[in-house]
Amino acid sequence: MRLHHVLPDDADRARLIGRVWDVETGGPRVVAIRDGNVFDLTAIAGTVSELLDSPTVLTDVDGGLKDPRWQVADLVEASLLRDPTRAHLLAPVDLQVIKACGVTFVESMIERVIEERAAGDPDRAADVRALIGQAIGGSIAALRPGSPEAAATKRILLDDGLWSQYLEVGIGPDPEVFTKAPVLASVGLGAQIGVPSFSSWNNPEPELVLIVNSSGAVVGATLGNDVNLRDVEGRSALLLGKAKDNNASSALGPFVRLVDEHFTLETVRAEEIRLRVEGTDGFTMAGTNNVARISRPFEELVAATMGDHHQYPDGIALYTGTLFAPTTDRDVPGQGFTHKPGDLVTIASTHLGTLVNEVAATESLPAWSFGIGQLFGYLRTHGVDPSQSPMTAGVG
Repeated sequence: MRLHHVLPDDADRARLIGRVWDVETGGPRVVAIRDGNVFDLTAIAGTVSELLDSPTVLTDVDGGLKDPRWQVADLVEASLLRDPTRAHLLAPVDLQVIKACGVTFVESMIERVIEERAAGDPDRAADVRALIGQAIGGSIAALRPGSPEAAATKRILLDDGLWSQYLEVGIGPDPEVFTKAPVLASVGLGAQIGVPSFSSWNNPEPELVLIVNSSGAVVGATLGNDVNLRDVEGRSALLLGKAKDNNASSALGPFVRLVDEHFTLETVRAEEIRLRVEGTDGFTMAGTNNVARISRPFEELVAATMGDHHQYPDGIALYTGTLFAPTTDRDVPGQGFTHKPGDLVTIASTHLGTLVNEVAATESLPAWSFGIGQLFGYLRTHGVDPSQSPMTAGVG
C-alpha cells in the first residue's frame, strides 16, 4: 500500500496524532505526523488521553514538531507486514474507554431486526428480510428518533406484532450505547482482527469513531471496524457482549485527526466511509457508510454516553454506528455475507485516511497482554509519570 493511500487526502494540513510501538524502549510512544515525518510527543504527554485533555492541544502538537524520529512510510510498511522487530503503528488511543452506539442508521436497524427474527440463522435471513421490508422498510426511513411521529409508529407496530428491541433504540428516545472493548485492547493499522470460531455469520462494520475528552468535547475522529457476530447477537441481544467484545474485535486508525480550522465537526458530519473486503477465494465486496444519513446528531450520542450520569476521566472513543449492512451472498444463496480467514478489510475516507486489517480466527491470535499496569510501568521506567506531568499537575 502506498503512503498517500494511508494518509488523508489533505494530509498536508491535517493535525494527526497516534501511537507507535517503539522496539528500542519496548513500549508505546505518543506521536504526531507531519509531511511524512513522525514526531515523538511522549515528553509532552505520556498518553494520548492526557494530550487530548490539554486546553492547548493544537499548539502542544504543533510545538512538538521539531525532531522527527520515524518516517510514516517505514511505520506503515512494518505495520502491514506485522513485523514485531520494527517500530509499528498501534491503535491511536490508549486510556480512552471504547464505547459504541448501535442502530443509528435505518438500513442497519432493519438488518438488526432481521437478525432477531431469524434468531441468528442465516438460512432464514432472505425470507425475513422480504417480510420486514414489506412491513416497515419505507415508512420508518424519515422518522426522527424520539419524536411524536416515532412514538405513533411504535404503537402501530406493537398492534401489528412487529415491534422489536432494535426498533426501540432505532426510533425510540434513547440510543443504544455499549462498551465495545476494554482500555488498550483495540488494534491498529495492519493488525489482524479476530472472528471467534464459534461464529459462522459475521461482518465488518466500517464506522466513524469520535474521540471525546474527559469534559465531553469532541476533539478528533478516526476510522473504526466494529467487528460484528451477527449469529450471536441474533440469538439474543443479551449476548451483545459475546458478539462484540473479543480479542482484536475493535480496530481503530490509522491516526486520530484533531478537530481544527481545517477539520470541523461539520466536516465530520459529511464524511463518507468506504469499505472493501477482498478474500483469498477471489470474493470481493464494497460498501459505503454515509455519515450524513445518521439518524441522531453526534451531540445526542455523546450526551447519552457521558455526562452527569456517567463520567469518563480519561475520555472515550465512540463508534457512531454504520449505514452498511452486507447482504451480498458469498457462498450459499440467501445466506448473505460472512467473513473467512484471510479476508483483507480496507476502510477509508477522504479526511481520515485508510485502515487496513486482515481477518483471522480469534483463537489463533497472540494473546492480549499489554494492559494498563504495563503501560504505567513502562512510563515510570522511562521517566514519564502522567499524574505529575505539566498538563495534569495540580488536577485532582
